[in-house]
Amino acid sequence: MTKTNVSKVTGKDWDIPDPRVWFKPRIATVVLISIILICGAIVAAWFSGAGQIEQIFWQLQWLQDNPPMWLEAPMVTGRLLAVPTIILLIISLAITKISPEPIKWSRLAMVTILLILNARYLLWRSLSTLNVATPLNGVFSIGLFALELFSISNGALELFLITQARDRSEEADRYAEDVAAGAYYPTVDVFIPTYNEPAFILRRTIIGCQAINYDRKKIYVLDDTRRPEIRALATELGCEYICRPDNEHAKAGNLNHAIGQTNGELIVCFDADFVPTRNFLQRTVGFFQKQNLALLQTPQSYYNADPVARNLGLENIIAPEHEVFHRKIQPARDGTGSVVCSGTSFVIRRSALANAGGKFVTSSLSEDYFTSIRLAGCGYDLAYLDEKLSAGAAPDDMASMATQRLRWAQGTLQAFFIEENPFMIRGLSLRQRFGHLGSVTHWFTSFARVAFLLIPLAYSFLGIIPVKANLEEIIYYFLPVYCVNLATFSWFSYRARSVAIAEIYDIILCIPVAATTLQTLLKPFGKGFKVTPKGINRDRLVFNWSLALPLVFLFLATAVSLWVNLANCIMHISDYGSNDDITGLNLGWIWSTYNLILLGIGLLIMLDVPRVDLYEWFNLRRVVKIEPDPEARLIQPDLQPNIHQASIDQANGQQHGHTNRQGKTDHQLNQADLDQKPDPIALPANDLELDLGDPATITAEIAPNNAHSSTVEELTMAMPANLNSSTANSNHQTYWGITSMCSEIGAEVEVTGRPPDLQPGETMPVTIEIMEVGLKLRGTITPSERSCELPKLKVRFEQVTLEQHRQLVELLFCRPGQWLRQRSPGEIASIYFLLRSLIKPRALFGKKQEISPVMVCQI
Repeated sequence: MTKTNVSKVTGKDWDIPDPRVWFKPRIATVVLISIILICGAIVAAWFSGAGQIEQIFWQLQWLQDNPPMWLEAPMVTGRLLAVPTIILLIISLAITKISPEPIKWSRLAMVTILLILNARYLLWRSLSTLNVATPLNGVFSIGLFALELFSISNGALELFLITQARDRSEEADRYAEDVAAGAYYPTVDVFIPTYNEPAFILRRTIIGCQAINYDRKKIYVLDDTRRPEIRALATELGCEYICRPDNEHAKAGNLNHAIGQTNGELIVCFDADFVPTRNFLQRTVGFFQKQNLALLQTPQSYYNADPVARNLGLENIIAPEHEVFHRKIQPARDGTGSVVCSGTSFVIRRSALANAGGKFVTSSLSEDYFTSIRLAGCGYDLAYLDEKLSAGAAPDDMASMATQRLRWAQGTLQAFFIEENPFMIRGLSLRQRFGHLGSVTHWFTSFARVAFLLIPLAYSFLGIIPVKANLEEIIYYFLPVYCVNLATFSWFSYRARSVAIAEIYDIILCIPVAATTLQTLLKPFGKGFKVTPKGINRDRLVFNWSLALPLVFLFLATAVSLWVNLANCIMHISDYGSNDDITGLNLGWIWSTYNLILLGIGLLIMLDVPRVDLYEWFNLRRVVKIEPDPEARLIQPDLQPNIHQASIDQANGQQHGHTNRQGKTDHQLNQADLDQKPDPIALPANDLELDLGDPATITAEIAPNNAHSSTVEELTMAMPANLNSSTANSNHQTYWGITSMCSEIGAEVEVTGRPPDLQPGETMPVTIEIMEVGLKLRGTITPSERSCELPKLKVRFEQVTLEQHRQLVELLFCRPGQWLRQRSPGEIASIYFLLRSLIKPRALFGKKQEISPVMVCQI
């Protein structure tokens, strides 16, 4: 691909188009401004009473008042008008029951029903419900309909693409056999680009990559900040280290620099926080026996809850937001040859990349997305394998989540201004262009979301009625499409999201996304690449004022509008207003109530709850043996310091380079430091200070066990015979138990016999062995607490060696098939959970340091 019309500018995060060719890519900006000016001129002429314009809208109003006979609702009772809705609901529920997951026939049937209902609804809205009697009513009525038309059209495009969805699991099975037999075994370079991620996160990822079952691989850490501690980490773990003298073009430039210094046939890329399972290459490499395949993408899964779920207290209930994209959208993109590269957990053929310019695209923030477009434009195939073969860290707080989403929005919309524009680039088929159209137009739906928040305010403060419809028409035309959408939305997304939860995700960032969308269209290269912060801890509540302020104003205005709309509705009823006006006013207060609830939940989400544990906990259940450590002694409570705040300070110190007890910064610690025996320290009975390899410390309270765990009886049977209990009243013998939670820094164990007799504040040095993997660790335990079944011991690991840490990471992160496809609750359950979070906010009623372990498969 030629570079004649792109000039590099040193120090920038992408290639800025040469000013000589700015006119061509800025067509999108010209079109936007032209639309705004034309619409503004028409509205101005209408308000000024220009005769021809006024006559046009008068004629339009006459058509709205006299719709075709076939659009009028049947003259029957309301109950009979609901019959079509009931029949369609029964059909929809029957299809989703017979086919619990979308397959070809069921997907096609439901798409057909929805497309027909949407077309019927739009005909009714366009020919019967617009209120253009006055310019003010007309502007809002036509504007609302235009936004509805755009949203429904975008949804219809998505429905069409869904019919093309592909499932490649059977292909993966066949190709995995070839890899296992050695019939196809290419060399692989594994890239781990890093910028400012903490060393403990990067250490986990490197170990996970090294654990992949594939001999012909090389691991490369691509350090874009040239940190001595990361170089030392790479040396310690035995992987390659690459850095460069500058940060030109951000992540894309980092990858491009490494391409020139490596030579593997295939390249795999993992973000610094993404840990692969051991079978990642076994399941993916075989696809490249297809000579025309350039890129294979796997899901971008998260092993922890995102800030929305965490702040609402709904971890393990709400699936991370990106699950919808990877379960529903990506398989559809695969069917149309328009797979989106997600920037992590993908495999790319080096020779294909060389033939398509030799590097990742640097002219946009979304280097991954546009590199996949460039490859497709060169005639190469792209594929998507919907198997969870890796997992990374979700954003730690709402500010980080907003940074990530706004970067994606800006990067995607830069499509209008670069060579890799999916609508202009040569080599793509019409079907591929339609596939990419949905990726771009998705961000414009934020304008509709903002408008839906503002329209009820227009009802109350401006006295407008943008929709003229009676109750019978709403039941006959609106109710069927709404109910069928409600019944099938979660089904189409493979239970990744319900409508109620999707509404919450849409509302919380709709205003920043809309602003970013508009700003990008006017000034596409105004902001540089911002890395999503990871590994952040906090010990207090944090309210995100900058993100929440627009929602606060909308919440207050909507609360006032609710009472105004109710008052207007009561007054019109008493004055015997027209049926259409009364229905419109009823819609106003109902809409205000709905928005008020959404905004209230959105404001709660903006309140980040404390997160002082830097390490994730998993509900992994394994048989363990606990024995007293003969080289240590009991730690008495009179030695106990105030370690709660110290733990938090030390965790914060890791992020900001604070010094440790030896006077070194966290990044200067070497393995000898980590292997030193820590000073004795006593812990409160309800706290747990844990130290592992990296000098981060956390304080956490162990939470009750979660679902999806093996039963106590099943795991107890795995214990050696006659060792299911311990001798009473003794702290000097073996204890057998089952872990209810595990992490890299400790475990919670349900013991099958009487626990050791420890006083509050007293700890006991022990060795704990995880029997399945033969991993033996030193640690300390604190007094037990009685659960509904068995007493529990809290264990912290100490003096963990590198080899032991490798075993822990492989056990916790690298087991094939361990990452579950979390199912979001149904619509009624979702509404219940959201209302519960609104009435009983976690920030006020939740335990400050309650741990909600990540649910994993117990295989």
